Amino acid sequence: MILLVMSHSNGHLSKASYELAAVAERLEQDGPRTALVVGNGAGQAASEAARIADRVLVADEPELAHYDPEVWSAVVAQVARETHAHTILVSATRNGREYSPRVAVKLDAPLLEDVVSIHCDGGSLVATRYCFLTRVTETIESTSPVTVVTIKPGAFPVATAAEQSGEQAAVEVVVPQPRLKVVHKASEATDRVPLGEADIVVAGGRGLGTPQGFTELIGGLADQLGAAVAATRAVVDAGWRPYAEQVGQTGKTVQPKAYIAVGISGAVQHLSGMNRSKVIVAINTDPEAPIFNVADYGIVGDVQKIVPAMIQELRR
Repeated sequence: MILLVMSHSNGHLSKASYELAAVAERLEQDGPRTALVVGNGAGQAASEAARIADRVLVADEPELAHYDPEVWSAVVAQVARETHAHTILVSATRNGREYSPRVAVKLDAPLLEDVVSIHCDGGSLVATRYCFLTRVTETIESTSPVTVVTIKPGAFPVATAAEQSGEQAAVEVVVPQPRLKVVHKASEATDRVPLGEADIVVAGGRGLGTPQGFTELIGGLADQLGAAVAATRAVVDAGWRPYAEQVGQTGKTVQPKAYIAVGISGAVQHLSGMNRSKVIVAINTDPEAPIFNVADYGIVGDVQKIVPAMIQELRR
């Protein structure tokens, strides 16, 4: 049986959860695809999960209101044991990367991390992943009866929700006493699509000149395209944009349908977070900028003139 650990927020599944369902479909192993929804007040997310899985197990407890890696790993490992799951799929989000190794240790299972493709070969799972800033593709194989796999967000298409829902069942779990306590949680209010779920991303670098220039040009272009906003590490370190928008080795990895890089030279650390995008458009004054080596379309010129012209044309 394949166990899919669903990630969700505000009662809705993340795009990454739909990608997990697509991976499970590709594996085509025996047994039902079972989704696990962990949290407090997770009924709505569970109902959504029932349309992309054969059955849904819901661990809904007050103690699970806030994410805790030790608690999540204990709950997932318990459910995996009790359901005799042979493959546990987890999204390689920040949380997933944090608790999945703990699950593997508890199950005495190998961990296939940041997988971008996977298939069954007899009794083995064979997967590929990127390493060395995506310059190397590594093939890994698990022959273990139980394997934990983290799926790189954006690497797979999303599953299509079925018209009929699978069965749902509550599961009793032993929630360990947490050693961490959430004392405050703040989120930025925005109407834009989340960076990890966007089909179009508009990213800006220090070439925008000022924080105001970034907001006007990158924000303006993103608004016209219905896109998410991203930034380089230099921009985030300068305090222009929040860390949640950082793309690169020390930020998020995205693979949208279109990535528009404005005023970004293309340091290898940034490229590692976006060079698998379907189409890359680069705008830079330097024709020798490394970003043009990965771009499908390049515009050499002043971003202060080009981007306003793009915004004006889109408004028309």
